Amino acid sequence: MEKSIVLESAKGVKNGKVMLTFSQIVKTGATSSNVLGLLNASDERFSQQKPRYAWVTGQKSDIEAQFGISLEGLGEGDVLEIGQVDPRLTSAPNTALNIQINEATEGTDYDVANFETRAKRAGKDGDFIMKDGLYIYVKASVVAGEPQHKIFSETTRKEAGSSTETALNDALGA
Repeated sequence: MEKSIVLESAKGVKNGKVMLTFSQIVKTGATSSNVLGLLNASDERFSQQKPRYAWVTGQKSDIEAQFGISLEGLGEGDVLEIGQVDPRLTSAPNTALNIQINEATEGTDYDVANFETRAKRAGKDGDFIMKDGLYIYVKASVVAGEPQHKIFSETTRKEAGSSTETALNDALGA
């Protein structure tokens, strides 16, 4: 079961649109236990769960109508802190929102060009996590209803210290 989702903030972006930031502690249903975490269960540094974030961009008027928040005067670059726990869409008030995690081996042009920061890793600067020799890109989205996470199993690691040219060619499928 997912923990409550939080509508953290709204930020004015280009073309008069607004980017909403959501956070939630997400359980993806992975069945393996982290032995390191189990052997350090009494150490709070190992038991802290960190929220996942997802960003959704939309029209001011539609966001105001769906969430009942006023975005009047929110210009490009301006941020409105919201902090609303368990927000609901006015068009689906009985349906909880959740962050859904989907892993893919095909990234956007931006993902591929910035694979060193966009591809899945074992820790911040750890080895790359690969699926069938391809980089994995993690996409977080906000969905109405129960999330249907798509997480790869049977992954391998690729040393992060590999040459950038080789890694870039791998990311591009060359």
